[in-house]
Amino acid sequence: MITTVIFDLDDTLYPEIEYCKSGFRAVAEYLWESQGLDSEQAFGAFWREFMEGDRSAVFNNALKNLDIPYTGNFIGRLVEVYRCHEPKIGLVGETRLMLDQLAEKYTLALLTDGFLPAQKLKVQSLGIEKYFRCIIYTEELGRDFWKPSTAGFEKMLKILGEKAENCVYVADNEQKDFIATNKLGMKTIKLTFPGQVHTQNFDHPEHKAGIEIDGIGSLTEVLSRL
Repeated sequence: MITTVIFDLDDTLYPEIEYCKSGFRAVAEYLWESQGLDSEQAFGAFWREFMEGDRSAVFNNALKNLDIPYTGNFIGRLVEVYRCHEPKIGLVGETRLMLDQLAEKYTLALLTDGFLPAQKLKVQSLGIEKYFRCIIYTEELGRDFWKPSTAGFEKMLKILGEKAENCVYVADNEQKDFIATNKLGMKTIKLTFPGQVHTQNFDHPEHKAGIEIDGIGSLTEVLSRL
């Protein structure tokens, strides 16, 4: 019997690409305030690099394309601005209604990887803390315990006093999201919608979710059948 629904955050409860846009705009504004650089020009350079270039070096390559000299410390400051800005993001379509409905029937929880200040600011901006009996930020456990580690899920099960077989994990990223939950024996649901940041598919069964759905609107019905 399913009693608990655990959610991933990024690209599950909201579109992660909106956070990326928000972060790049925050950095562009910082460059305008600190360097006098046109913020729209800076944002355009960041966005082109993010969409078409090397996502692991967006700031480096964008500044290079803008002929702006930089140091490692300066790039570090831009990364800090990106991670610590107050994001302008919102829930996907019917997500809030879905959370309201599910909260009446299931225990809801949230487990998310990522840099701690950024993840907490996302949750606060979305206004979703009230829905979850337990929130695990794996960064608080240490970088070694980000997914695919089972540590965060095991801590959550202990806090909730729940068995893995009574839980469903809803997430998006086959690279890391379902390995631990499959190992623990949870039900798994992969959520897809247009524009997600991570779209890689993996052939090995440990990466696969048991069910895949297009859009969060069908989640309530799918859960009722488990």
